[in-house]
Amino acid sequence: MNTSTSFAQRAALSAVACAAAALAMPAWSQVDPNQMVDAFENTGGKHEGFRRSGAKGLCAVAEFVGNAEGRALSVASAFSGKPVPVVARFSMGGGNPKAPDNAKSQRNMALQFDLPGNETWLMGNISAPVFGASTPQQLLGRLMSLAPDAETKKADAEKVKAFTDANPEVLLQGKYFASQSVPASFAKVNYWGVHAFGFTDAAGKKQFGKWVFEPVGGTQGLSNDEAKAKGAEFLFDDLRQRVAAGPVAFDFMVQLAQPGDKIDSAVTPLPVDRKKVSLGRLTIKSVSPDATGPCVTINYNPMVLPKGVEASADPMLAARAAPYAVSQGRRLVEGAKQ
Repeated sequence: MNTSTSFAQRAALSAVACAAAALAMPAWSQVDPNQMVDAFENTGGKHEGFRRSGAKGLCAVAEFVGNAEGRALSVASAFSGKPVPVVARFSMGGGNPKAPDNAKSQRNMALQFDLPGNETWLMGNISAPVFGASTPQQLLGRLMSLAPDAETKKADAEKVKAFTDANPEVLLQGKYFASQSVPASFAKVNYWGVHAFGFTDAAGKKQFGKWVFEPVGGTQGLSNDEAKAKGAEFLFDDLRQRVAAGPVAFDFMVQLAQPGDKIDSAVTPLPVDRKKVSLGRLTIKSVSPDATGPCVTINYNPMVLPKGVEASADPMLAARAAPYAVSQGRRLVEGAKQ
């Protein structure tokens, strides 16, 4: 298949899926998607062709194999036990394509599962158990409070403080990153889905839970001195070297919610004592050698789900579809970059 044709087909399918998901959004969860994307650009800077979030990244080809626990939890074909091709994208958080790799900040692992019957499962996973806002309105307000002043080119400290005082949830993610060491590798950090999803089994029973991809062999962090010595550009080469040297894999773990647990909030983790089960293993097979690859035009919208998996009522989850579509449209017009 012609590579450019494949990219175009994937982009078109992703845009259609985004539009369909956006139509399914409850009206109360929506904000103007153009305004949301504008806010990302105003706050983080506009870099034509790059993603408005997760701008600095690289593509990888992976494979997922589900297990018996996955099949017991959900009828989703991803858990059949047969290898499922996956297009992965590892990235730094934020809209800066030159974000430093040695900062205590967000890492992302986005996944596209290419399932039988032209079914697709998209995920956006981050290196924190909580998101940066509980609602789209709160996220928009946070971004607007951080927008730099036209004259000073800096955010208004009083405006930022007033917003965070009224919305303390927006500080939870930053506090988490500050408490952690800099990850030694994209391959050595946990990636949470942060939202709850419902899994339906063959009998029609539904179980909600929150997932995390945990690196096989455990996580690894750097001391402050080690991070400084690594410099601002080391994660891409590190991942390529690790994949070339041997298996780089993650276990797909789901923490199961119990009655009464809050499952409609991306800033509220499930209680730590909730049971976790492994649904299978994701193995990274190869990494793109440069700023190209099969993920360049994929829109990793987590509302695109397979049969057997459904979204919770989390308003932040539902509100992602429309801005993702707007952002992707802008990137494609500009000339999509990695």
